[in-house]
Amino acid sequence: MKIGIVGGTGDIGEGMAMRLAPRYEVIVGSREKEKAEQSCAASIDLLKKRGQTCFLKGVSNQEAIDGADIVILAIPFKHLAATIATLHGFENKIVVSPVNPMEKRDYFVFVPPPEGSAALLVKKMLPASARVCSAFNVIAANKWRALDEELHYAVPVCGDDVDAKRQVMEIVNSTSKLQAFDGGPLAVSAMVESLTPLLLNIARYNKMRDVGIQFK
Repeated sequence: MKIGIVGGTGDIGEGMAMRLAPRYEVIVGSREKEKAEQSCAASIDLLKKRGQTCFLKGVSNQEAIDGADIVILAIPFKHLAATIATLHGFENKIVVSPVNPMEKRDYFVFVPPPEGSAALLVKKMLPASARVCSAFNVIAANKWRALDEELHYAVPVCGDDVDAKRQVMEIVNSTSKLQAFDGGPLAVSAMVESLTPLLLNIARYNKMRDVGIQFK
């Protein structure tokens, strides 16, 4: 399985790529292909020093889509629509949104688009044949890069396509100690996306770090 990460050189994308690369072929995309190549070279070197073999390839965002079976949109919400508008080739692909629409004011606030969630905005902008799921929304960015730490988090996965959701849940369950839970249809994504600003507020007001969720 080939996983393309659009925005794969950002805080979330780069760490996610390193977590996934020992098990999958990961194609890291960036607006600047050279930046993606440099990121992959550094990540390969780091993983090799840890005794891990991997497949990482740095390309442009468009090439990441073209070469992938599953596309992850590791893009800040403020750049989401503008980035998608410059890309194509999403037909019949599984597209995963870990995007959380929020702002930092006096505290963190959930600010969904008119569609109701980032995931539903993605679905609206992509071809009808694209199979959109939301996942990985509740994992702190720096946790992806903390390779010495296992990720003991629950990951709700939402989507309208049963097979696409199953495949995304398999990826979740194969990554560190993450545990996937079926969150229901894509319309539920708004509830999941709103958890991230809540978790950030809990961390801030209770002097905690990297707060996540678990279901027991």
